[in-house]
Amino acid sequence: MSKSTRVLGAALGAVALTASLTACGGDSLEKSKDGGSTSSSAGASGGAKGKLVIGAAGFTESNVLAELYAQLLGDAGYGTSITTVSNRELYEPSLEKGEIDVVPEYAATLAEFLNAKVNGPKAPEEKPVASSDPAATVAALEKLAAPLGLKALPVGAAVDQNAFAVSKDFAAKNNLKTLSDLGKSGLKVKIAAGDECAVRPFCAPGLKKAYGIDVSGIDPKGVGTPQAKQAVKDGADQLVLTTTTDATLDSFGLVLLEDDKKLQNADNVLPVVNAKDAGAPEVAAALDKLTKVLTTADLADLNRKVDAERAKPADVAKAYLASKGLIKK
Repeated sequence: MSKSTRVLGAALGAVALTASLTACGGDSLEKSKDGGSTSSSAGASGGAKGKLVIGAAGFTESNVLAELYAQLLGDAGYGTSITTVSNRELYEPSLEKGEIDVVPEYAATLAEFLNAKVNGPKAPEEKPVASSDPAATVAALEKLAAPLGLKALPVGAAVDQNAFAVSKDFAAKNNLKTLSDLGKSGLKVKIAAGDECAVRPFCAPGLKKAYGIDVSGIDPKGVGTPQAKQAVKDGADQLVLTTTTDATLDSFGLVLLEDDKKLQNADNVLPVVNAKDAGAPEVAAALDKLTKVLTTADLADLNRKVDAERAKPADVAKAYLASKGLIKK
C-alpha cells in the first residue's frame, strides 16, 4: 500500500484501520512477519550510549525519515540500525515491546490507531480524538500512548496529510487558490481518487459539507497515482486526491488548493519512542533538532530526490542534515 493510501486511511478512522490498516503504514508489512528486513545505518556497530533500532514503514518518506533519525542519533553517540516493518498492526506492538525503539510517525494517524486499539474499532468514527489542531491531537495521542509504554516526542511543522490538487491552468482560469474558492465557483468537479472517496468524510462528503463543492463523480484511479494525476492534467477529471508532500505535482502541471477550513486532521510528523528503552532526554534532544527545522516543503523535496532522481534515502538524509548544520559533514 502506498503512502498516499496511508494518509487517506489515517483520516478515515475505523474502517481503514480495521480493514487494510492503510494508516501511516506504507507498503506491506505482511512480507515482514519474520521481523522485517534490517539495514544498517549511521553508527550501526557500537555506539557509546547504546544501540537503538529505528523503524521504517517501507514507503519513501518513512524510509527517509528513518535515515534522518538514525543519522542524528548516530551523531549523538548511539549505535543505530533501521528495520523495515511496513504495517502498523505489526510494528506498533514491536515498538511497545522494545524490539523497535524509535519510529517516525504522524500525529492524527497514530492517535486514531491507538484510539481504535484501546477503545474499540468503532472509536475513531464514533469518538475521534484527532482533529485539525496539532496540539490537541498530540495531547490525545500522548494520553493513549503513555499506558502502552510509548512516548510521543514534540511535533513539528512538517505535515503529510490528504490534499487536493487541480491543474495550474484550471486554477488560473477560475482564480482558485483554496478549496473555498472552488466551492464558491459553483464548478462541477470529478475527483480522481480511490473508490472509497465517495463515502469517506474527509473526501467527497467532506468537500461537499465543508466547502460546498459540487462533486459530480469519482474516477477510481487511486490516491495520488500517476494515472490519477494524468487524468487531471488532461482535463478528464478536475480534482485529484493526493498528499501535502507529493513530490511530483509540478511535473504534471498541478497545484494544491489550500485546505483553508481545515477539513483534514493534523498528520504532523513526530518521533514516537519506546519510553523505557529510548525515553532518555538525549534521544529527544537529538531528534528535536530535526523536528524544529523540517518543513512540509522539505519533505516533498526529499521525497522527490529519492523517487524522481533515484537518490538513496541514506544519502539524501545525510545531505539534508549537513545542509542544516545538524550533523558533522
